[in-house]
Amino acid sequence: MIKILGIEHIGIAVKSKDKISNFFENILEIKNPINEDVKDQKVLTQIFNTSSGKLELLESTSEYSPISKFLSKRGNAVHHIALSVENIEDAIYDLKCKNIPLIGDKPKIGAEGFKIIFIHPKATDGILIELCQKS
Repeated sequence: MIKILGIEHIGIAVKSKDKISNFFENILEIKNPINEDVKDQKVLTQIFNTSSGKLELLESTSEYSPISKFLSKRGNAVHHIALSVENIEDAIYDLKCKNIPLIGDKPKIGAEGFKIIFIHPKATDGILIELCQKS
């Protein structure tokens, strides 16, 4: 059974994180972002912790990355909503039992070392949802 613990972050795809990063840090005063190169996903992340959830900027490192493809279609926009789960393996099992399509069969390691898997947007009326579990 899936046990949702809350919203972990909102992923925002950007062509360049410089302008919005400056806005978050200097206007909204969300300081000390965490930067990470997630090579498996071909993306640079910059994570701003608001204490009530995170804002994750996603900048592509390859023209062949899913983020690059997303940006070419939609431009800068919200890419996904990440929900924190108690046990990602249980969540995957439950979703498969309910015939909910996933992107991949098992969790990968994402930013901050979280175990992650995405629910295919065709199951969620076009909204990309990421499930994540802190390792």
